[in-house]
Amino acid sequence: MKLTLLQVYETPFDLIDRYERYPPHFQELFAKIRADFSYETIYVLDGDPLPDPDDLEGIIIMGSRFGVYDDPEWMEPLRDFIRKVYDAQTPMLGICFGHQIMADALGGDVRKSDKGWGLGHHRYELTHKPDFMRAAPEVISLSASHQDQVTTPPETATTFLASEFCPHGGLVYESGKAMSLQAHPEFEREFSKDLLDIRLNNPLTAAQLILNKIKLDDPLDDELMAVAMVKFFGGGN
Repeated sequence: MKLTLLQVYETPFDLIDRYERYPPHFQELFAKIRADFSYETIYVLDGDPLPDPDDLEGIIIMGSRFGVYDDPEWMEPLRDFIRKVYDAQTPMLGICFGHQIMADALGGDVRKSDKGWGLGHHRYELTHKPDFMRAAPEVISLSASHQDQVTTPPETATTFLASEFCPHGGLVYESGKAMSLQAHPEFEREFSKDLLDIRLNNPLTAAQLILNKIKLDDPLDDELMAVAMVKFFGGGN
């Protein structure tokens, strides 16, 4: 199966000396569990045209420094693309901003949260068990980095991951062909720690930074989530 990655994310400038501009996070995550995917990447931020949904096998919309309330020239075409993908029943996964823009495009509400930043190690309750997560534990841990949140999911969506901080941390859609996560299972642990560094004094104090980094050494369920995503996409074959 070929996954089409929509790159609306790039490494923050402060980290560009240590990482590629567009790190292959998903390729490396799926390689860990030996998922049999091939990949193509659409560099939306660089002006690549969005593909025809009918020509695609599976889609991942990645995170971004932008919010759904911003207005770069690619934002409205991306909303239209999401609606076409949903109507075409092409499997679609959204991560962080991808989670938010999918909800926004399909009738939900997304806002900058008055709870502030969600950073580092987060625990989410599995409030609903989609077929691809039947064997998952009741609580999973993932790395997060966001200010915005889905405040009201679309009518066609069901929340399956939730926390007190992020009540709609994971959505599945009634079509069975769309899902999204607020967290970042694709981020390597060290990359998540480096992201924390650029939040020093915005909003983290030095003590909070240290504590957040220590917490990221606790177990994360990235590979468990990767297996669930492979099942969502139909096995990865």
